[in-house]
Amino acid sequence: MELIPAIDIKGGVCVRLYQGDFAQTTVYDPSPAMVARRWAEQGASRIHVVDLDGARAGRPVNTDAVIAIVQAVTIPVQLGGGLRRESDIAAALSIGIDRIILGTVAVHDPELVRRMVSRFGNSIIVGVDARHGRVATAGWTETANIEATELIRHMAEVGVARVIYTDILRDGTLTEPNYAALRALLHPDGPAIVASGGIASIDHLLQLAELGVEATIVGRALYTGDIELTAALVALGRGD
Repeated sequence: MELIPAIDIKGGVCVRLYQGDFAQTTVYDPSPAMVARRWAEQGASRIHVVDLDGARAGRPVNTDAVIAIVQAVTIPVQLGGGLRRESDIAAALSIGIDRIILGTVAVHDPELVRRMVSRFGNSIIVGVDARHGRVATAGWTETANIEATELIRHMAEVGVARVIYTDILRDGTLTEPNYAALRALLHPDGPAIVASGGIASIDHLLQLAELGVEATIVGRALYTGDIELTAALVALGRGD
């Protein structure tokens, strides 16, 4: 199982939110690029980046910070937040982004997702962010009338091979992952599942690996020191 450090960008700096609430923001570092370099030096195989301002605005906002991250590391970088137009998706891939995470458009424009998968293949993944089982959109500020399980099924039908599932009420809380929800999403013929939200210990990571998720995205626990990246990678059999 892959462990992917998360970098959330708001106002050009590295932050973490609590339960997706923009009013509860903690700033961790003024330089997202330096954070990315640090995670890469500690053994990360990939970086997960979210343009939080972009997610709310519906278009890329922190592009300069994203470019700086791509230039700072040699490992793949995946990006989400505000990528709702084909031109913005293509532009992000052209600057060196390895994977694009589509969220809001998966709910409102599944045909765009189908076209992007047809054009870019496995470089397109879908982020399904859920609150009480229902999908949240527009930077988690709105709730759609669709269950996460239903959206994931629809995304599989349009060719999506990988889904990031985030339990919003656990995100940034350092409680524990929503194992029951993740278990319900795992199917042999379904898309690979990447778990996010509530991960606070190496034990949580080991339980997720046993559950069968492809990867985990870890944010706050790495910044607070609750999880030490190199130790976690060793525990997962991915470090020296």
